[in-house]
Amino acid sequence: MPQVPPVCPATGQPTSKDYIHTFDGNFVDNGGRTLLLRGVNLSGSSKAPVNQPSQVLDGFWDTAEAGGESFIGRPLNLDDGSADEHLKRLRGWGFNMLRFPVTWEALEHEGPGKYDYAFMDYTIRVLRKCKEYGFKVFLNPHQDTWSRFSGGSGAPYWTLLACGLNPQAFTATQAAIIHCEYPTPAPDSRDPASLPAMIWSTNYGRLISQTLFALFFGGKTFAPKCIIDGVNIQDYLQSHFARAFGVLAERVRDAGGLLDEVVIGWDSMNEPAEGFLGYEDLNVYPQAQGSTLKKGTVPTPIQSFKLAMGVAQTVDNYSFGSFGPKRNGSVTIDPKGIRIWADPSTEPGGIHPKWGWTRGPEWTLGTCLWALHGVWDIRTGYVLQPEYFRYLPAPTSTSGWSNPPTARTEVCFLQDFFLPQLTLYFKHIRAAHPGAIAFVQPPVFAIPPQIPESLLKGRACYSTHYYDGLTLVTRHWNWFNADALGLLRGKYSSPIMAVKIGESAIRSSLQSQLGILKEDAVNLGAVLDSGSSEPPVSPNRYPTIIGEIGTPYDMDDKKAYDRSSKSYGDYSSQERALDASLNAADGPNALNYTVWTYCPDNCHMWGDGWNMEDLSLWSGDDLSGVGKSSTSGPVGVAGSIAPARASSLTLSTLPVPSSPYAPSSYTAKPQPSHDLLAFLRDGARAVRAFCRPWPVKVVGTPADIKFDIGKASLRVAIHVGPADAPKVDEEDEAFGPTPTKSNDEESLLPTEIFLPLIHFASDACVGQSLVPLTEREQKAESEDEPHSGSGSTSTSGATTPRYTASTLTLPLTASVKLSKGDTSVIKTEAYDFEVKVSEGRVEMRENEQMLRWFYAVPSGAEKEKEVWIEIKRSGGAIKYAKLAAGVSGARKAREGCVGWLEGLCGEESEGWCPQGCSVM
Repeated sequence: MPQVPPVCPATGQPTSKDYIHTFDGNFVDNGGRTLLLRGVNLSGSSKAPVNQPSQVLDGFWDTAEAGGESFIGRPLNLDDGSADEHLKRLRGWGFNMLRFPVTWEALEHEGPGKYDYAFMDYTIRVLRKCKEYGFKVFLNPHQDTWSRFSGGSGAPYWTLLACGLNPQAFTATQAAIIHCEYPTPAPDSRDPASLPAMIWSTNYGRLISQTLFALFFGGKTFAPKCIIDGVNIQDYLQSHFARAFGVLAERVRDAGGLLDEVVIGWDSMNEPAEGFLGYEDLNVYPQAQGSTLKKGTVPTPIQSFKLAMGVAQTVDNYSFGSFGPKRNGSVTIDPKGIRIWADPSTEPGGIHPKWGWTRGPEWTLGTCLWALHGVWDIRTGYVLQPEYFRYLPAPTSTSGWSNPPTARTEVCFLQDFFLPQLTLYFKHIRAAHPGAIAFVQPPVFAIPPQIPESLLKGRACYSTHYYDGLTLVTRHWNWFNADALGLLRGKYSSPIMAVKIGESAIRSSLQSQLGILKEDAVNLGAVLDSGSSEPPVSPNRYPTIIGEIGTPYDMDDKKAYDRSSKSYGDYSSQERALDASLNAADGPNALNYTVWTYCPDNCHMWGDGWNMEDLSLWSGDDLSGVGKSSTSGPVGVAGSIAPARASSLTLSTLPVPSSPYAPSSYTAKPQPSHDLLAFLRDGARAVRAFCRPWPVKVVGTPADIKFDIGKASLRVAIHVGPADAPKVDEEDEAFGPTPTKSNDEESLLPTEIFLPLIHFASDACVGQSLVPLTEREQKAESEDEPHSGSGSTSTSGATTPRYTASTLTLPLTASVKLSKGDTSVIKTEAYDFEVKVSEGRVEMRENEQMLRWFYAVPSGAEKEKEVWIEIKRSGGAIKYAKLAAGVSGARKAREGCVGWLEGLCGEESEGWCPQGCSVM
C-alpha cells in the first residue's frame, strides 16, 4: 500500500489524527493501517416524523398541507436517556460506522427555501452524541419512490404540488400505493396491516415516481414547458435539493468539532431512479428494469397516463412466489373520473397562494403534462411518441456541447442525467465540507459512470446496496436462490442457469455478486473532465462500502413473534439468511458495510414503522429483561468519559440505562462482563449473525476473512509488504496507549481484531448472563457483591464505592509470543478461546473486546508475504438456546455449574449433578 499522504488531496491542508484516507481501494487511517468500516443505518425510522409512521392516516394530509412537521426525535430521543442505551448497544456489537439517513423533507418541509434549523441543530446534538462513542458517520440524503406522499420517503410535500400534482388522488388511480391509505382510504376498507411485503417498491414502476424522477433528472430535456419561478422544473427541484443539504453541511461545519472527526462524508441521493428516462416503448411495461418489482397491479405507461386522467383500465396483476413474479390474471382499476393533476383553481393567476411560486404560462394545470408535450393524445388515448424517452432530442444549438447529440442518440441515464445532478449536489456539500468523502450511489445494481477525478479529488467511495432479493420479498429463507446480479448483467443465457441450489451454493453466489459490485468502483475517478488541459492520469482506486445490506425479521408469517407458537423467539432462519449476506462481505471481498437497519422504536406489529418493513437488528418487543446496566456518559473506565477515538470497547464499565430510563443524576456503575453480554443479547434478533468478529485495523491488506458461525472460529489472512509499515507518533493518542514492542522487528502498531463476547465468552460469563436479572440482583445484594450496588455507607455516614476500578478489571492477559502453528489458550473471566498465528504475538488488553496482533513487516528489498491468524472458542460455539432452557438450568448457571453448561445435568436428571449441585 502506498504511504499515506501528509495532506488532504481535496484541500491541500495537513491531515489530522482523525483523518480517514480513501486510496488504493481502501479506507486507511493516518498511521497507514487499512480500516474496515462496519456498522448500521441509524435509522430506518428516520423516513417519517416521530408521530407519523407510515401506517397512520390521521393528520397525514392536513399536516402536510400546513407545512409538515418536524423530524426532531429521528433517529434518537436525546431527552430520556435512551440515546445512550442505543449507541452503547451498537458500540458493544462492535460497530464503528453509522450511515445517517436524513430526508429532504426533514430539512425543508415548511416550503421552498424555508429550512428547519431546529431540526438541523438537533441533528448536530445527535452527531455529538455519536462522537462520544467513537463512531464515524456519513450522512445520507434518503428517499424511496420520491416522497412519503407518493408511498415512500424523502422529498417535501410541496415538491409534488410544484410538479402540478394532486397527491390525494394517487390511491384512487394507483399512481402510487400509500401505506396509510391501503387498500383504500375509506374507513370500512382501510387495512394498512395487510400491506403486502415490499409492494411499496412497485411505486418505482408507477406513474408518480416515473414522472417525478423524469422531471428531477431530465425536465429540461423532456419537459421544457414545465417552467416554475422562471426556471425549468429540473433546475428548480435539483437546486432546492442540493441547497437544503448544503445548508445542513454549513450548519454542521459551523458547529465545530464534527467534520472529519465524526462526519467523514456525504452520500449521494439514496437509490435514485431513472423514471421514464430511457424507456424504449411507452405502450409496454419494460421487461428489463432492475429497480422495479412486479407485484400486484402492473399498468403499462400508457395505462398509467389514462388512469391519471380518471379513465378506468384493466391491467395485468402479478404475484411473487419462490420463483419470482408471475402473472396471475388481470384487475380493473376505476378512478371514477378522479385525476392526479392539480386543478387550475389551486393557483389563481398562475401563483400558488401558500407556497408562492409562479408557474409558466405553457404549463397548463389539470391535464397530463406528458400530453402537453405531445407524448400521447388524451382524446384518442394513443401514444404519439412511444420512444419519446428513449432518445435525446437534437439540440437547437450546439454551443456548450463537446459532442452534440444527434436526433437518434440513445439516452444514457447515468452519463447524461445522473452525473450532472451528482456534480451539482457535491458542489454544495464541498463548499461547506471541502474534505468530505463523496459516497457515490448510482441506481440499484447499475454500474457507475466514469466520474471525473476533478469532482472526486481523491476523496470518494462507491456506496452501492445489496439485498438477497428472494429472501427480502418472500420473507422466507429458501433452499435455493438465484444470481440476481448475474441475470441483470447478462451473465446467463437462460434464467434457469442463475438458480443456485443448497446453502453452500447460495453463499458462494452471494459472495461472488458482492465481489462484482466491489469491482464496479473502478469507474470512480477514471477520467478527467472533458476539455481538460491536464495530462491523463492513472485512475485512483477508491474503496467500496455496501450502504445497505440486511434481511427481514418477520419471516414465515411472523412466527417468531407468536407467543403461542413453539417458534416464538426463534430467529434461526433470520440468522442463516443474515449470516449468508454478511459472510458474502467477508472472504476475499473484505468489504465495508452498514447494515439496514437499527430502529429504536421497532415493534412486532408495525416493524420499522415504514411500509411494514421489519429489518431492525433490535426490537423493544424482544426485550426479556435479562440485560440491564447503569446509565450515564460514554464508554470509559469506571464510568468516566473515554476519548472519542477509542478503538475498543471496555467491558466492565459500559454504562447503559435501564427502562424506564434512570434520571440524569444517576451515577454510572461499572458493569461485569456477564451483565454486558446479557445486555448485548437482550432485544437483539439473530445477534450471532451481525455481531461478528472482523479485523478492524490491519497492518497490510486483508486477503481473506472466514468466520464460521457454527464453530465460533475465525481465520484472517493478510498481505503485508514493505510499503505497509505503519507510521506513528508515540505521543499521538489517536491510536490509544503507546504501543509496546517485544523486539525491533515488530510493527509499532498492531492489527486489531474485534472479538465479540457474543461468540467468545467463557462458560462462566455465559452462564451468569442467562440468569434472570432479578435473581442476579437479589443474589448480589444478599452477598454484598460489589458489581451490583452503587456504594456502601461508612460509620461516618460517607458513601464509599463498593469497589475500585482495579478490583473490577478482568485479568490482564500477558503478551503471548507464538511460533508458527503453535496454539495458545487465552482465558479470562470473560473470554475463553484458542489462538494460532503464522508469526508474531497477541495481546488481549484488559476489559476489551479487541485482540491485538503484532507481527514483523517486510523491509527494504524483502518481498510481500501473507500472515494469518486463527481464533476459535474453546469448546465450540455457544448454544444459547440450549443453555437458556429451564429456570433450574439458569439457576445452576448462576452458580457456575460446569456440568450444566456442558449439558451433563438439568431438570431431566432429577436434581443430580456431577458437579455436586442440586436443582433448587
